[in-house]
Amino acid sequence: MVVPHCCSRTAIAGQGKGFDAGSKLVRPTSEAPDSAANPGLRAIPPGLHFVATPIGAARDITLRALDVLAGADVLVAEDTRTLKHLLEIHGIALGGRPLIAYHDHSGEGPLQRLLGHLAEGKSLAYASEAGTPLISDPGFELARAVAAAGLPMTAAPGPCAAICALTLSGLPSDRFMFAGFAPATRAARRSFLAELAGVQATLILYESPKRLADLLSDMVAAFGPTRRGVVCRELTKRYEEVLRGPLQDLATEVAGRQIRGEIVVLVDRAPPVSATTESIADALDEALKSMSVKDAASFVSQTLGVSRKIAYQIALDRSRE
Repeated sequence: MVVPHCCSRTAIAGQGKGFDAGSKLVRPTSEAPDSAANPGLRAIPPGLHFVATPIGAARDITLRALDVLAGADVLVAEDTRTLKHLLEIHGIALGGRPLIAYHDHSGEGPLQRLLGHLAEGKSLAYASEAGTPLISDPGFELARAVAAAGLPMTAAPGPCAAICALTLSGLPSDRFMFAGFAPATRAARRSFLAELAGVQATLILYESPKRLADLLSDMVAAFGPTRRGVVCRELTKRYEEVLRGPLQDLATEVAGRQIRGEIVVLVDRAPPVSATTESIADALDEALKSMSVKDAASFVSQTLGVSRKIAYQIALDRSRE
C-alpha cells in the first residue's frame, strides 16, 4: 500500500523467533534465555512491589524487575499465564511460591488475601499483562487499599506504551496528558473528545484496532483536519509501525486498511488562543482569589501568553475595585 505523502510510516522488523507476530512477549534473538539473578543474593523487602513488564520484546525488562520477580515471596498477576511465560523466558523458577491472579473483576476476596500476606510481612510482586501497572491496567484498587492500610509499597519502573509512543511521536513532550481509552459509543466519544480539544498538551490515548478508524474520524471533527497526530502500532514488537501526519490524512490512511495489534494514538496540543482584555480580566479575577496581585499577574501572563506588564496593570485595577 502506498502511504499518502503527508503521512510518514516507520516499520521496524523484529525481534521474534518462534513466537507468533504480535505476541505479548517476544523471545530474545538469542536462543538461550537470560538467567535471573540468584534470589539469595538480593533480599526483597517486605511490601507490595509493582513491576513494569515488557510491552513486546522480552529483553526490555529491567534487572531490578527480574530481581523482584525472582525473590518475592508471592507473585501476583493480571494474567498468570503471561507472567509464567515471562518467568520461563528469563529462567526464573516459580519454586512453589504462590501465584495469585488479581484483576479488575477479582472482587474483595483476593484483595483481602493479598493484604493479609502484606500484613504478615511478606514481599509481593504485582505485574499487569504488559507494561506499567495502573496505566489503563489493573492495580489501582490494590494500591489504594495498601496505602490506606499504611503497608509498604514501591515500584520497579520500566516499559510503558504511552511513554514509548510519546518518545517516537515527534510531538512536544514537555507537557502531555494521558487520556486512557476513549468511550466506545460515538456520542460519548465525541463528548469526550470535545472536552480535550482545547488542552494545551500532547494527548495520548489507547485504542482498540477495531475502533481506530472511528476514533480518528471523530478526532477530525473535534480537533480539525490539520491538527497533527500520530498512530503507533505494536510498539517494540516485530511489526512495529508509526504513522505521522494531519489527522485527516491519518483517518484516510487507516480507513483503507485492516488494522491489528495494540494501538497508541497521540495528538498535538491545541493551538494557542489569542487572549482578550476580557479573558485576561476573567483569569485574573479567579487567580486573585488565592494569590497576591504580583503572583496572579505572573500566573496569568504565563498561562495566557500575554505581557506581564499588561496583566499586572489589569490586576491592580481589579484589586482596587
